[in-house]
Amino acid sequence: MMEKTSWLERLKQRWNLGSIFQVLMVLVVFGCTGITVLVIKQPILHLLAGDSGDSLTASILYYLLILPLYNVLLLAYGFLFGQFTFFWEFEKRFFNRIFSKFNHPKK
Repeated sequence: MMEKTSWLERLKQRWNLGSIFQVLMVLVVFGCTGITVLVIKQPILHLLAGDSGDSLTASILYYLLILPLYNVLLLAYGFLFGQFTFFWEFEKRFFNRIFSKFNHPKK
């Protein structure tokens, strides 16, 4: 009979973490980062578009700015929740994947 593994245990193994508590802290960091990005979206759009609110140009600029801001927030929340090392390695893998696409053009 196959043993059923919980999704938390699978995340622990996939992310090479030491405990389920650490998995929960990583999930909290992702959640806090996502909520923060959601909360700051309108003020940023207002800053970019002025009183007119949302505009196509402001939206494009927002999406260009939000990726680096999201990554900085991940590191900041990771630090606050004691998971900085995990998120530092996560960021390095993320950017290596992005930049490897540019460094190795298809033949």
